[in-house]
Amino acid sequence: MRIALSQLTTGPDPAKNLDLIEEQARRAADAGARVVVLPEAAMACFGTPLAPLAEPLEGPWANRLRAIAEAADIVVVAGMFTPADDGRVTNTLLATGPGVEATYDKIHLYDAFGFAESDSVAPGTRVVTIDVDGVRLGLATCYDVRFPELFRAHADAGAVATLLPASWGAGPGKREQWELLVRARALDATVWVAAVDQADPAASGISVAGTAPTGIGHSMLVGPDGTVRDALGAEPGLLVAELDVAEVDRVREKTSVLANRRLGRDDSVITYPK
Repeated sequence: MRIALSQLTTGPDPAKNLDLIEEQARRAADAGARVVVLPEAAMACFGTPLAPLAEPLEGPWANRLRAIAEAADIVVVAGMFTPADDGRVTNTLLATGPGVEATYDKIHLYDAFGFAESDSVAPGTRVVTIDVDGVRLGLATCYDVRFPELFRAHADAGAVATLLPASWGAGPGKREQWELLVRARALDATVWVAAVDQADPAASGISVAGTAPTGIGHSMLVGPDGTVRDALGAEPGLLVAELDVAEVDRVREKTSVLANRRLGRDDSVITYPK
């Protein structure tokens, strides 16, 4: 399967960000990709008040994203914000395109490094996978990468890859943590991981103040053996790469970490609820 990782810098205007997404989807489709993955907060960058711009999944932003996917004949995965029942929003991935319509609400919220995502965002509860051309892909978002159970839940559900949109927080050692965690999650679950971060705003000539996680770039495609197969730098870019589905089985034959799991006194395997 050919997939595209679209690393861009979004701003506070959802309509302008859709223009960027449309251009990236067309480029990805022209390159033969079946899926294009956009970053977390593709609707609007963090640091923007989220509640006033959040829209339901039947709203104009999501509907235009569906139209973009349909016109380009490609599955688009992009981060948006939808209203939650308690006045907060949910940090939602919308996956839409030929034969695909699914949403994933970020389970693990970024209450770390001086930022409290849970103040404005309500957590999700469901593990979500999608099927594209008969290939199963898991959905995760940014801070989820620190929790290996979710990636193993994708593998248990039959996924051969996890799509990981992010808007990674900058700071000392954060780039090293990003690469280490993405590679570790691929190796933990023996799945491909397509990790797509917001580009570093500075590389786009944008100055950012405050502690909001606005991205550092360095999106990457990591194989099921934990090796980086291709990657971008800090600046915006589109990475189109081949994902060898059969390699997952080959790696799992050699590295049987899923089959060898034993957790708890009763040897039961811990899984997320469906």
